[in-house]
Amino acid sequence: MPKTPPAPSPTLPTTVSGHAEGVSNDEFRAAMSRLADGVVLVTAQEPPLDPDDPRAPAGEDVGMTATAFLSVSLDPPLVLVSLREGSRMDDLLAEQPLWAVSVLSEHQRQIAGRFAMKGRISDRLLFADLPYVRGRVTGAPLVDGALATLECRTEQRVTAGDHTLVIGRVLTARVPNAEGGPLVYFRGRYRQLG
Repeated sequence: MPKTPPAPSPTLPTTVSGHAEGVSNDEFRAAMSRLADGVVLVTAQEPPLDPDDPRAPAGEDVGMTATAFLSVSLDPPLVLVSLREGSRMDDLLAEQPLWAVSVLSEHQRQIAGRFAMKGRISDRLLFADLPYVRGRVTGAPLVDGALATLECRTEQRVTAGDHTLVIGRVLTARVPNAEGGPLVYFRGRYRQLG
């Protein structure tokens, strides 16, 4: 009995964006925009310019709005934030293991927008009129009025496509403001529940 040749495997179409999986960047963004995300401000302090000189100026504070932030584990307490590869925060957290997160409230939309701006020159100006306290463990800014604050130490960095997934061990967790609802990002806009 003659053997039947195997059927050819189906070829996936290549889209304009070059993805062989059949989904374009625009289609993927549109689908994922239907997932509501909480909004946080990730902060860290650059190391001093000369760590051996106590008179050397401290490094600048850096902040970044993030919507890809989630709890990973309770024991040990771990969280994950996704950073665009090569961004200032990605570069900083590659050398600075201590960072912090402020979970923004529905009344802090302006803060989220401020730290989401592309092409800004200096974070120093963004922090200038922003009320915050320094984390006692990380030294990173923790925004006044946040629903919750976390201080973290990087445990692992994982490259995933054009992003870096930073997994951090939570060193402190506080709920300084129990009033109000969370700031949410849905369909490309900041929103509030209700």
